[in-house]
Amino acid sequence: MIQILQPRLFVQSIYDIDLKRLVDRGMNGLILDLDNTLVGWNQPDATAELLTWLEDVKTFRLKTCIVSNNMSERVERFSRTIGVMAIAKAAKPRRRAFQHAMRKMGTHHRDTAVIGDQIFTDILGGNRLQLYTILVKPLAEREFWGTQIVRRLERVVVGGQEPLSTGDQA
Repeated sequence: MIQILQPRLFVQSIYDIDLKRLVDRGMNGLILDLDNTLVGWNQPDATAELLTWLEDVKTFRLKTCIVSNNMSERVERFSRTIGVMAIAKAAKPRRRAFQHAMRKMGTHHRDTAVIGDQIFTDILGGNRLQLYTILVKPLAEREFWGTQIVRRLERVVVGGQEPLSTGDQA
């Protein structure tokens, strides 16, 4: 796989990320994708499990910001409900939204991780800025039609296999 498309870490879900190890690696901020990373596509409400995970994130003093390509109304409503900063209509993998998120959190590329479910948006965008990238499996099969097309391309790029981590552990 092309290096810029390779995540530093691949896990099943956000719940499999060792937050202590991220902090030990020097991470201070998490840029989080919304749809199919934190909740299923267009799912309006956070699950109890997600709220508990976000509380765990806070105990490690990690700052968080949702960066989503979804529309403002959805992203802002969701982020307000869970108390996390957010940037909507991000146009990932463009750098601007990632940089804006780091400014909001007061972090830099060397201490920020990106967590998302898509190689061509989350991982590519994070790698372009040399962020620590973590790929998760999508939470649900139901997705935006455009994402379904990109998923086919992702499978071609990774040869039908799950992406491999570079050996890093979070």
